[in-house]
Amino acid sequence: MTDILVPTLGESVSTATIARWLKKVGEPVGADEALVELETDKVTVEVNAPSAGVLESIAAEEGAEVEPGALLGAIAAGAGAPAAAAPRAAPAPAPAAPAPASAAKAAPAVEAPRAPAGPVSRPGGEPAAPMPAAAKLMVENRLSPAQVGDGTGKDGRITKGDVLALLSRGPAPAAPAAAVAKPPRALEEGEERVKMTRLRLTIARRLKEAQNTAAMLTTFNEVDMSAAMALRTEYNELFVKKYGIKLGFMSIFSKACIKALKEFPAVNAEIDGDAVVYKNFVNLGIAVGGPNGLVVPVLKGADAMSFAEIEKGVADFGKRARDGQLAMADLTGGSFTITNGGIYGSMMSTPILNPPQSGILGMHNIVERPVAIKGQVVIRPMMYVALSYDHRIVDGKEAVSFLVRLKEAVEDPRRLVLEI
Repeated sequence: MTDILVPTLGESVSTATIARWLKKVGEPVGADEALVELETDKVTVEVNAPSAGVLESIAAEEGAEVEPGALLGAIAAGAGAPAAAAPRAAPAPAPAAPAPASAAKAAPAVEAPRAPAGPVSRPGGEPAAPMPAAAKLMVENRLSPAQVGDGTGKDGRITKGDVLALLSRGPAPAAPAAAVAKPPRALEEGEERVKMTRLRLTIARRLKEAQNTAAMLTTFNEVDMSAAMALRTEYNELFVKKYGIKLGFMSIFSKACIKALKEFPAVNAEIDGDAVVYKNFVNLGIAVGGPNGLVVPVLKGADAMSFAEIEKGVADFGKRARDGQLAMADLTGGSFTITNGGIYGSMMSTPILNPPQSGILGMHNIVERPVAIKGQVVIRPMMYVALSYDHRIVDGKEAVSFLVRLKEAVEDPRRLVLEI
């Protein structure tokens, strides 16, 4: 008998939700074959079979919240379905963070009603009870459910991650005298209600956190893309032959950002308490769209990368994001972010910071427009660029100068090669 356990989920990730089981009880499984998908706040993680055999039992159903090391199910040796799957209980959780009490049951031949995994609701329409680990943490920090807000667990239950997210934002505000949960509104004809995924809830929370925490401001400029487009046209074929990947605009903009960040380090810094943490490196976050929403994988040490290494890294992130194969380590440690709404046709936007970063560059689509050059009106391929920044540590002069340096570098890419 081999247990299937929740793997380590990554730094700062303490729980996951079971998104779906890919195998049913009684089905044969191969070694390293994907069995179940776990959804965390950042990525979807596949748990593979530790050995070949038959899926004997499932200890945690879809929608359940689990912690690292928790029992998901069991695999029995052999090639056929077991005659009867004996119930299995999850291992005793650590005292510091008890896992939700849920008895592991093998699925019978005929589906029978299951008891709920925990006290998800109370008589009289009261809010769902917090998860045990969350309740313990709330008691220790003297927090009420109203202070934590809506839970991201199954049936809206407050999870340990929700409480930790509140604590990471600093002292919690006092609970209102009469906090009453707002009931869901009645649906009209043609409407349907779909629960948000953990990833979408996390995106929503972090974006709102950025607006509430940072003194966010956006400045704009426009870039003449003529030289960059000519460079790509002239050298793309040779670039592909040598490196096996196309020369795109992302490497040019990445290099231009790195150059500007070196000159204006506050845009690459972050606030930590009452101090500013400056970084002597650039870990460049590249926003990419995945099947479950926007994610920001990070090119670690981008300031030491070549144009080809940046292009390969961005292409790899895009492919793995579409396939749902990004790992937790890919999404952490960024110091500055680039987001390209132009691939979707966006002409202009004000990107929102990715906390705790202090700057994010927004690229947009390239449009031929009439512009005045040396007293004459000419048609040029132009792109609007936007820099959103935390005004608490980045002054307006620094932000505007950052975009000017970026504009100079992209309009004359030879500056990037000569480092001037």
